[in-house]
Amino acid sequence: MLWTPMIDIHGPCPDRFSGVKDAFAANFTDAPEGLDELAARFSVCIGGETVVDLWAGHADAAKTTPFTDRSLVPVFSTGKVVMSLMIATLVERGLAAYDAPVAEVWPAFGQAGKNRITLGQMMSHQAGLAGFDETVDPTVWFDPEAVLERLAAQAPLWAPGTASGYHPITIGYLAGEVFRRLDGRSMGTALRQDFAELFDLDLWIGLPEDQHDRVAQLRKPSAAPDLGTIDAVKKSAFLDRGSAPGGRGSAEWRKMEIPSANMHARADALARIMGVLANGGTLDGKVILSPETLAEATRERIHGPDRVLPFTIPWAAGWMRNEGLDIFGPNPETLGHCGWGGSCAMADPNTNVSAAYVMTRQSPHLIGDPRALRLFEALYAAI
Repeated sequence: MLWTPMIDIHGPCPDRFSGVKDAFAANFTDAPEGLDELAARFSVCIGGETVVDLWAGHADAAKTTPFTDRSLVPVFSTGKVVMSLMIATLVERGLAAYDAPVAEVWPAFGQAGKNRITLGQMMSHQAGLAGFDETVDPTVWFDPEAVLERLAAQAPLWAPGTASGYHPITIGYLAGEVFRRLDGRSMGTALRQDFAELFDLDLWIGLPEDQHDRVAQLRKPSAAPDLGTIDAVKKSAFLDRGSAPGGRGSAEWRKMEIPSANMHARADALARIMGVLANGGTLDGKVILSPETLAEATRERIHGPDRVLPFTIPWAAGWMRNEGLDIFGPNPETLGHCGWGGSCAMADPNTNVSAAYVMTRQSPHLIGDPRALRLFEALYAAI
C-alpha cells in the first residue's frame, strides 16, 4: 500500500459536495500531469450563496507559512472577468454603449484606421491591438500614458472585426482608459469603492504595498505554453521581449493598475462577483446589471479561430463563452476566463452557479487547466 500524505483542508463543504472535496484533495497528491498543488482554493456559490469554500497548502516555497482564507493570489488574466464587468457597469449607467465607436470617447484612438472599432469589438478582442507592432522595452508598461499613446497611434495587426485575437495585456490599458474617461476614476479605484468595500470582496486591481505580505508565492510553469504555429501577431502578443511588463520588480508590478493582467484576489471573492452573471445581474440582492445590459454584455460577439490563442473561441464582451471549449463544466452558456498558470473563474446562468479556482503551482495550459477541470467535473456531478 502506498503512503499518501495527509492534506489539511480547510473551509465549508457540505456532504452533498464530498466529491468536490475529494477532487480538491487529489489535486494535492495525485494531480494530472504531475501538477500537485502547493496551495490552492476553490470556491462555489449557488444563487449567490457560498456553498463550498476549500483551501489548503502553504503560502511560501519553504512551506513555513500556511495558506489561509486571507491569502491573496495573483490571478493574471482571470482578472479579465472583473474588468469586463466594470465595463458593463458603464453600459448599465448609460455612460457607454457596446455598439458605439471607442473613438467617440477617446478621439486619439481613431488614428490609423481604428475610428470605427466599437467598444463591443474591443472587448471581444477584435481590435487588432494584441501587442505592439515593434519591439519595446518591457519597462514601458509601467508608463500607462506611453502605452496608450503607442496603441492609439498604431495600426491594427489585422482588419478589425474580421477575427478575434486575444489581447493578453493591452486590453487592460484600453479598457482602463475608456473607463477612466467615462467614469472619472481609475478602474482599480472604482472596483474598490463600488464592489470591494460595499460587498466585502477581496479583489484588487493594483495592490497597495501594505497588502503585499498577504500574497502567496508562485512556482512558475516548467514549460512554455503551446501557442500553435507562431506568426507575427502571436509574437507581438506573447513572445517579443517587451510583450509583458518587466524590469521594475514584482513590488512595482503589484502596485500597478493593469486590469487585464495583475489582479490579486481570493477565490471566494471571484466566485461571488461572478454571481452577477450567474444570477440575472444581481449581487447580494442588489441589481448591478439590468437584464438588457446583461444580455448585451454576455451574448456571443464573435466565434472562430483566434489569431493569438490556438483555439476556436466564442467571445462575449470580455468573457469566453463555454460553447465548444467545455472548460467550465457542461453548459455552453457558461461564461468565464482563465489566467496564466491555471486560475479561472466562471458563471453558469443555467444553474445559478459561480465558481473560482486559484493556485500557486502554475501549469503551462493556456486554458482548461486539468486541476480545474477535475474540480468542475466533481462540482457538476454533485448538482
